[in-house]
Amino acid sequence: MEPITPHKILAICFDCGDTIVDEDTEVKSSEGVTQEASLIPGAEDTLRALKGLGYRLALVADGPAGTFYNVLGHYGLLDLFDSLAISALVGAEKPDPLIFRYALNQLEIPLAEYGRVLMVGNHLARDIKGANALGLVSIWLDWSPRRPKVPADPLERPCYTIKKPSDLMNIVERLEKNGL
Repeated sequence: MEPITPHKILAICFDCGDTIVDEDTEVKSSEGVTQEASLIPGAEDTLRALKGLGYRLALVADGPAGTFYNVLGHYGLLDLFDSLAISALVGAEKPDPLIFRYALNQLEIPLAEYGRVLMVGNHLARDIKGANALGLVSIWLDWSPRRPKVPADPLERPCYTIKKPSDLMNIVERLEKNGL
């Protein structure tokens, strides 16, 4: 995929657990902070490719801050994110709009441009519902068997569904070419 400038997509937000990191592989401390974990196949390459194309990336994730610093830092991925909206630091968990707005405010994206932001996550009730409520383009990573697969209400219906992280590249390319 060739870089397209200027991008129609202003930013791409990512959940972490079962979106970047395989939750089945997490090794946690007694305080519940993940010390180490494996990445989902293709997640690292996808993040690096998107960053290489000039996209601004945001982490919008629930959990203790140490989890993300430990795991993403270990793989050298933390520095790829232009914004870190971590629930333990922000004081809100998805689908609360506060955590999404925190990330978008860090990126200086005004409310009128939220429709040019993608949110990629594995959890219909948290990631997809929260993104849809704010008018973001929701992309559900249907990878993990741990979460419900059927939307409980209309706000949990994703705009797009992918089966593996690398599938995101096709959606990004299509949205850049055809519009959001």
